Amino acid sequence: MKKILHVITGLDVGGAETMLYRLAKGMNRKRFTSRVVSLIEPGPMGTQLEEAGIPVHTLSMRRGVPSLPALLRLVRIIRNYKPDVVQSWLYHADLAALAATKIAYPMGGPKIAWNIRCSFMALDEYRRMTGVTLKLCAALSRFPDAILTNSNEARRFHKALGYTSKHFEVIPNGFNVDHFHPDPTARQAVREELSISPDKVVIGHVARFDAMKDHQTLIRAAAKTTQNCNTIFMLAGRGVDYDNLDIATWMREAGLPADRVRLLGERNDVARLMAAMDIHVSSSTGESFPNVVGEAMCCGVPNVVTDVGDSRILVADTGRVVGPGDADKMASALTELATMSNNGRELLGEAARQRIVAEYSLPSIINRYEKLYGDLCNGSL
Repeated sequence: MKKILHVITGLDVGGAETMLYRLAKGMNRKRFTSRVVSLIEPGPMGTQLEEAGIPVHTLSMRRGVPSLPALLRLVRIIRNYKPDVVQSWLYHADLAALAATKIAYPMGGPKIAWNIRCSFMALDEYRRMTGVTLKLCAALSRFPDAILTNSNEARRFHKALGYTSKHFEVIPNGFNVDHFHPDPTARQAVREELSISPDKVVIGHVARFDAMKDHQTLIRAAAKTTQNCNTIFMLAGRGVDYDNLDIATWMREAGLPADRVRLLGERNDVARLMAAMDIHVSSSTGESFPNVVGEAMCCGVPNVVTDVGDSRILVADTGRVVGPGDADKMASALTELATMSNNGRELLGEAARQRIVAEYSLPSIINRYEKLYGDLCNGSL
């Protein structure tokens, strides 16, 4: 039985957190046992992990504030658990996991794998500490035994930043096609809950409020789209609610009527929401391999995505691709799909689901992680 210790910055609802949950829950428990450490207080995904029988520890750090006592707690966890592999997720956790593992085991010790989840970062839009952490990770990147990314573009971007590794591997996200699927009952129920009439074309967007998600461009595109189409925009994600003054300002400046938008905040029923959509849009400027795009495809919903990370590869010919930050092109693509016949959109959606089933099913992706961990443990990497 091989022990895997996952270290992640936090456990709110997000792409990396979701993939970690799916992986830890789905791995062969006759071969692997997993634990998770969250640098900051765990959010909803921490509860889901524990419900799945995965122990979760927290270092109780404050976001963006380095802590020597927290690092030493991580050292103790590593020494006590004696993992075969320490798998970290996201920059801050990568740095903390590397430091703690090397302190716990100056010679030998667990294999270390980093997991990178984005393909571009506009560092001027983030805390200074994030930029410092990224540069430190690049400088120290020769020490992990493997570096994983979830897209080819993320690997290219980080190599250009100076990341080096003897084993740099791309493992895309995997999707539970049984959980995310077309659901006419949920579609009707969600629309009734949100007072959306059956004739409306619902365009959905699921992302936390973050500079990288570029809600401002989305709102500008939504305003243009609603001028010509019978659409309702349904936005969900942490911080995307009626208390968000930035969103209120952008809607007012763009001329987007409030009755054409539903701001839902963070939700734990994304599969239901996606079943109610006719189109899903991703407006991100730096995604690597967006979970929500694949989840929408599982639900038979065609996408409009920005050309970042491997989004273009993921949707292939089942959706539309536009440049990041281009509200006009995004509005044009949304208008094209919104004015398409229902049958035309359904055919695109069916093709999208079949693509996920064929290329990105969760079991096949978990098998790739299990092979990587096995190879690390037996020294074949």
